Amino acid sequence: MDILNMPIVKEYLRTATQLYNHGWAERNGGNISMLMDGDFSDMPVLRTIPFSFDAADMIGRCIMITGSGKYLKNVEADPENNIALLRICDGYAELLWGLADGGKPSSELAAHLLSHSARLKADPSHRVVMHTHATNAVAMTFVHSLDEREFTRTLWGMATESIMFFYDGVAVLPWMPCGTDEIGIATAEKMADRRVVVWAHHGVFGAGSTPDEALGLIETVDKAAQFYMMTAHLPVLQKINDSQLKEMAAVLGITPRPGYID
Repeated sequence: MDILNMPIVKEYLRTATQLYNHGWAERNGGNISMLMDGDFSDMPVLRTIPFSFDAADMIGRCIMITGSGKYLKNVEADPENNIALLRICDGYAELLWGLADGGKPSSELAAHLLSHSARLKADPSHRVVMHTHATNAVAMTFVHSLDEREFTRTLWGMATESIMFFYDGVAVLPWMPCGTDEIGIATAEKMADRRVVVWAHHGVFGAGSTPDEALGLIETVDKAAQFYMMTAHLPVLQKINDSQLKEMAAVLGITPRPGYID
């Protein structure tokens, strides 16, 4: 099978470069995973990779994911060394393609697999989970309350289109060590009913049906956060109020997260 000529894989590779160009993927920061549709049963197993968390819901699924310690800026130029195609089994993954230099999948594998499981239950069209160090969203976690309702309301109020694209709200996790099963489990719990999870002082997880959609969602959150960071220290003379948020939701035909608008 010609993995690299699949249109969705080309989009995946291009998105990795875009994350780096945004300045959101310094060194080995950030990772992307994508559920792969299709029959990969004829591909030989190159090696197996054990993991310690329960991903029973994902057994049999194939997933493309960036490698641990890999730089997103190198993914498009050298995909075979920087990403992996895995088939998920009970307690381990089978490497079907990639990581040719002997590397491992992202250290955030738990967060990705468990988040995919959670999002599929909410949205059968779900395919992509993306983690990146979105600059303004991370900066906002240092100066804004981490209360999810207040965090979301602030972002909704900063840009007219915010409520359109993340009407389900933004989840926020307090600082936790990254690369652990614990942060993966906590992220997946939030992903059960939201598509964006902010890791305080670290980064953002976003989900979507395609790499473009997941990236666009995070871009929308970060732009609203940028507006907040540019204006938080200034006198606010006018803003998008709750009445206007309700009006916008009615125009769009969407239902904002219950209890988030007064």
